[in-house]
This record gives sequence, C-alpha cells and structure tokens, in this order.
Amino acid sequence: MPEPRPSVTEVLAQAVSALGGAERAGQVEMAEAVAAALTGERHLVVQAGTGTGKSLAYLVPALVHDQRVVVATATLALQHQLVERDLPRLVEAVADVPGLDTSYAVLKGRSNYACLHRIREGVPDDQGTLVDVPIGSMAEKVLELRSWAEEEHEVGGSGERDAAPRHTDREWRQVSVGHRDCLGAQKCPYGTECFVELAREKAHRSHVIITNHSLLAIDAIEGVPMIPDYDAVVIDEAHELSARVTQAATDELSVPDVERAARRSQRHVDGPQADDLADAAGALRSAIEGARPGRFVTTPDEVADALELVRDAARACLSAYPKGGADDGPDAGMTQAKGSVQEVFTIAERMAAGAERDVLWLNEGGERIPPRLCVAPLEVWGQMRDRLLADKTVVMTSATLMLGGDFGAVATTVGLKPSERVLDADVEIAPEEGVEPWVGLDVGSPFDYRQQGIVYVARHLPPPGRDGLMPAHLDEIVELVDAAEGRTLGLFSSRRAAEAAAEAGRTRLPHLTTLAQGDAQLPGLARQFVGDPHTRLFGTLSLWQGLDVPGDTCQLVLIDRIPFPRPDDPLMSARQQAADKAGGNGFMQVAATHAALLLAQGAGRLIRTTSDRGVVAILDSRVSTARYGSFLMNSLPPMWPTTDAALVRQALRRLAGS
Repeated sequence: MPEPRPSVTEVLAQAVSALGGAERAGQVEMAEAVAAALTGERHLVVQAGTGTGKSLAYLVPALVHDQRVVVATATLALQHQLVERDLPRLVEAVADVPGLDTSYAVLKGRSNYACLHRIREGVPDDQGTLVDVPIGSMAEKVLELRSWAEEEHEVGGSGERDAAPRHTDREWRQVSVGHRDCLGAQKCPYGTECFVELAREKAHRSHVIITNHSLLAIDAIEGVPMIPDYDAVVIDEAHELSARVTQAATDELSVPDVERAARRSQRHVDGPQADDLADAAGALRSAIEGARPGRFVTTPDEVADALELVRDAARACLSAYPKGGADDGPDAGMTQAKGSVQEVFTIAERMAAGAERDVLWLNEGGERIPPRLCVAPLEVWGQMRDRLLADKTVVMTSATLMLGGDFGAVATTVGLKPSERVLDADVEIAPEEGVEPWVGLDVGSPFDYRQQGIVYVARHLPPPGRDGLMPAHLDEIVELVDAAEGRTLGLFSSRRAAEAAAEAGRTRLPHLTTLAQGDAQLPGLARQFVGDPHTRLFGTLSLWQGLDVPGDTCQLVLIDRIPFPRPDDPLMSARQQAADKAGGNGFMQVAATHAALLLAQGAGRLIRTTSDRGVVAILDSRVSTARYGSFLMNSLPPMWPTTDAALVRQALRRLAGS
C-alpha cells in the first residue's frame, strides 16, 4: 500500500521547521482554508496581513492539491520572489514528502523573453529591409544583450528579461518582440528553440505555474490560450486584479499606428489597399485634431466616420495580402506587416462598434507621445464571473481586501456577490443563479497595530484645494518631519505636491537629507533612504504600493490628501455614473473604494515587522469630518487613532531619541 500523503498542516509544519521559522496561527488558518477551497471547489477570499507568511500558506496547499494550480501575481517583483526564493526553498524543505509533485514553472508575456529570430536575423523595417544593430550609444548594449541571449540558449537558460544585463526599455525592444510581431512556432525557423515555447513546454510538465494577472486575463477572459489547462488559481495581490484585467482589456489607436501599418503593407500588397489605409490615417488625424480630449459620452461624428474608414480600409488591406502556400518559407516582413494591419482592424472595429459596455476617450498625449484613442470595458466583473469564476476554483488573497470593514467593495469588482456577513470560514454564500458561492476569511496579522502605530488625522487643517499644498499643510509637514528627525516617507497625490514639500524641507530643514522621486531611479533612492535614517523620501503612486522599508528608516508616513481618482478620469467617471444610473452610490462604489484601497496600501508602508513603530499622518481633514471618513478609516490597519498634533510630535520625538 502506498504511504498516505501528509495533510496540508503537516506539510506546512515541516516546511516552516526546515526553513527555520515558527508556527504562525494566521498562516496555519489560511493554509487550511486554501486547502478546503481547492478540494471543495469553493471560491475563497482571504485577507492576510503583512507578516502572515501568505506565500507559504497558499504554495503548500497548491503542491498538495492533486491537480495543476496556477498562481497569478500583479507584479513581476512578487513573481520573481516566488520563483527565485520561496518555491525553491519550499521544494527543498519538503523533498522527502511522499507523493508530492513539486514541479513548477513560470510564464510571462512574450515581450519578457529574448527573441532568437530578431537577434539572429534582425527585424524588417517599413520598407522590408533588415535592420541590424542600431548605431550610436545603444549599439554596444544591444550587442551585449544579443551575446547574453546566445549564452542563455547554449546553457539552457530562460532568456527572461529579469536575468539579462542591465538595460533600458528601448534597448530591450531591440532583442524582443510582442505577440503581434511573433512569427509563431510553426513558421519561425527557431521555433523549436524559442525561449517562450520552451517556457510553455515546461509549464505543460509542471504542477504549479507562476504567472501574472495580465496573462491570466488574456488566457481566461480574452480566450487566448496562454496557460496549460489547470484546475484552480490562486490570485495574490488580488486588490489589483480588477485594474490589471481592465488594463489587459484596454486598446489604443493612434495615427502613427495606422500609418505604420500602411507603410509596412506597401511592399506586400499589389493593389491600392495600402494607400487607402494611409488615406484613412489622414482622416483619423483630422478627426482627432478636431476633437476635445477626454471621454466621449457620444462619439463625435467625425471620429466615428474616421474609425469606420480605418476599419474598412484595414479589412480590405488584410484581404489583399497574398495567401502563402504550405511549402512557402516564412516571410518575417509580410507576417509582421500583416499582423500590424490585423491589430489596427481589430481595435478600429471595436471602437467603431460603440458598444454600451465600452468606454471610449481621447488621450491628448504628451512629449513624444501622439494623441491616441483609448477604449476600455466599463466593468470587468461580469467577464471574470462568467469566464473565470464559473470554470475554475479561485482563491484571492492580499493584505488589503477588507475595505470599510468588509469584503463587499472588493467582491463586487471581481464578480462575487458582496455580503457583509461573510467574514469567517464558517459562513458561505448560498448558491443562486448567476452567483458563485464563496467564503471570506480574515486571518489577521502578527502585528499589534494599536501598540505599534498611530494614525493621525490633521483635523485642524483646511481641506486641500485644487492648487496644491497650502502654507498650513507645508508647515505641518515641516513640523512632523522635524520631530521625526527625518525617517519620513511622504506619499503625495501629485508630483507637484511632492516637489513643493521637498523644496520646503530643503529650505527649512537643511540639516536633513531630502530625496524626491525623479531625482534618481527608484531603487537608488530606496537604497539611500534605507542607508541614512535622517532622510525623507517624497514621491507619488509607485511609492504608495511598491516600497518595503522596515526598521527605523521609516517612522513617519505622510499622506497629503485622500487619493480620490481625478474627476476627469474617463474610465472612473464612466463607472461612477453607471453605478448611479443603476441605483447605487457611484461615489462610494468607485471613488471612495479606489481611495480606500490606496490609503490602506500607503498606510501599510509603516509597519513591516513586529519591531516597527511609528505614525501615519493624513493631512486631509475630510477623513475626520466627511460622512465617508469612517469608511476610509475602517479600511486602514487598526492603529491607534488621534487628531492631537502635539501628542503625535511628542511620540515622534520619543521614537527618534530611542
């Protein structure tokens, strides 16, 4: 008789012991809940605070589960952590567990891998000639990347961008291709040795697959097969899921896109169709120049006519391409030129259709970025419910899933029926038509937030205005930073506000080091911030979610204002109006939920270990005075609340002197 497989709890205990850790009640509770969800085919939404060890809490049940499990993350950083650190250590720790399939693989989007065809044969330009190495300062780096890719091929490496020598986005584009320019494994002479195809083959042989939200959305929701068949999916950083799915389903179209497709077609199409597509690009240019940037509640006639012209011209151009025979060799130029026309046609057709569930707007562009039309889904919860939740068992986890004190706000955005009652693993939503049953679970955090942190709302300050920080807000910032003797992470709603605060700090607190986002690359700024406690780092959105600085470096997190979406944000405003029209409260469902999530993420920068202490200071009095303020406060980690400025400055001085 085969030896019985240990339970999830036993495997977790063995892994934690082998890794030198200690049992954490929240981690055990989460692992048991994930295992129950996988075996019971029941969706699970689980909030696990920082320090819970949630990666192990879902990786162990994934390994124990008898069918393939996909793990999807929002960021490449977490994906890298799972593949390079967490999974290898876990696999080694449970190597002697009988009957456990510990094979795993990583899948990323095509542009994250080097392309051997582009490296070895170049890429056709608009006239069909092969472009070799760029001239100038970029040439040396591109040659280095090419050499690295060939070495990766020789040693059986992954060819992934993360493993490449240091480079810029522009340099990487010289050695990679997107899905549009890929010849496909059947046509490419290097298809059998392609890094992407090898990664997919490994995924087909693996029990656990690590990927990202965007690839999951393309596979499950857009219906483009990217991931081998799987039974269940664990979605980490699930608070980002709706935004990432929306991003994956958003299309853009600019005049240069259409002009480029026309130019590339002229070599391959004998008739006038390529010229007709170029003429359609001219009509689109005229329509865009005459339109006002922003959302189109009703598409202007000239824009609608131009989109139909582009659509019809692109369709005719596609039909005019010669049909290759089965024995014809691959023509990279024709394949990629036709692909660019196909993309123009698909996007123009979607925009011209004017679907009620799509939002169309004009982005005015900027320096070196042309104006472009954008289209995005009004909502994605229906697609997620029908094309993911209905077919797979889904576990969603994050440190910030309970907004306003329950899972309802997040559940609504991902296609689950909201319920304020579903707060523990013993309560399940009853199945009903069109609604997927699910369980919500909050396993808490190992941190004692009320003892470790203070959340301070500057109730005495005037509400923030449209013209940036007021003198009273700058005074408050200077006083708080001075009390903390630096040690400050400033999270601002705009680059202008961050720069104004940095300038005030440099002028009035010259003995402290001031760093502002944009002074250098973020990794360099973070290293400098960690290296000198008498430093403050001020920045915008990427700091709200992507910075991990435990210890004495960060004892004060400043938040200048509630991070509501911009009133002129096309998609957010459309979603808010749709919620109002449906009888809901658009402001609370869209704007307040968006702000609560970002506030929770920003406040979460403070307490990263059990020894961290400090203050989250919110300089927007509306958190204390407005009706929606309690919803925002209930979304934050449960730190001790106060509006007493003197008490907070005293606490910061004590921390700085300890």
